[in-house]
Amino acid sequence: METTKLSIPNISCGHCVMTIKRELGEVAGVSKVEGDPAGKNITLEWDTPATLKKIKEVLAEINYPAVE
Repeated sequence: METTKLSIPNISCGHCVMTIKRELGEVAGVSKVEGDPAGKNITLEWDTPATLKKIKEVLAEINYPAVE
């Protein structure tokens, strides 16, 4: 299992976090998504077949792109 924390500048409230949780929850292999609107970041846990690339692609598609 891999864990990472991503900065998501577009997060502004709890509804943003709920949207991200819902969308990433549909990605096979993603087991946990926690968000912090104040810190504008999310913490993820995933296993294969999910990849960090796929997770970032989904975030970009839903207008919450991760920044490095």
